[in-house]
Amino acid sequence: MHLIDTHTHLDFPDFNADRSELLTRCRSRGIERLVVLGVHQANWQRVLDLVQAEDSLYAAFGLHPVYLDEHQPEHLSELRDWLTRCAGHPKLCAVGEFGLDYFLEQLDRERQQQLFEAQLKLASEFELPALLHVRRAHAATIATLKRLKPARGGIIHAFAGSTEEAREYLKLGFKLGLGGAPTWPQALRLRKVVAQLPLEAIVLETDSPDMAPSMHPNQRNSPDYLPDICAALAELRGISAEELASASSRNAAALFCWD
Repeated sequence: MHLIDTHTHLDFPDFNADRSELLTRCRSRGIERLVVLGVHQANWQRVLDLVQAEDSLYAAFGLHPVYLDEHQPEHLSELRDWLTRCAGHPKLCAVGEFGLDYFLEQLDRERQQQLFEAQLKLASEFELPALLHVRRAHAATIATLKRLKPARGGIIHAFAGSTEEAREYLKLGFKLGLGGAPTWPQALRLRKVVAQLPLEAIVLETDSPDMAPSMHPNQRNSPDYLPDICAALAELRGISAEELASASSRNAAALFCWD
């Protein structure tokens, strides 16, 4: 089985004690590449240092909406400078994580929208995919994507929308990131949507250390759980884990322009 984890936060302190051992386990379980996403200006260098030290890791840099109060006006121009310095670097694969979060009511939606649009424009300018956080904000996200039309598409991370919303994202050139959430039996609506998605829409992810799957409850999520997530989602769809792994990895490699 050959797998790609399209969304991790391996730079987080949660992994400081066993990061090397974890990556060894990932290799032994067929996880060949992992994307590590920057979420605020203070962790971009840490992400870059990490991915340069490990062959299997790739980087994305962005300003996550959950950290809205930490983002300063100059951080957007710093992100552009950062992408300029890293342009063409073999370990840079996307802009992200960024997007809209309407679940947390204290986050100013106008400021979120401004940051969202600015980073979408950076993704187009640097011809990179956009790795998007979308929580309770599908309508606003889809409307913005239709207006700005990012050239390389991207991934809707932790997709939990409807079948209709999935179709809209696919028309816009986006893949749908699936991880631990649909492995939970109580996620009835999401499981129904996942079972109906075309294989070409799906990329797999863990969002580690968050969003642990049902087979590893109440603990730190980990990239080496990706084969378990793949097996659970394949069973949900009535196909083999190998078929889902192959399709999702093919989709991810095409999106990131990997051989």
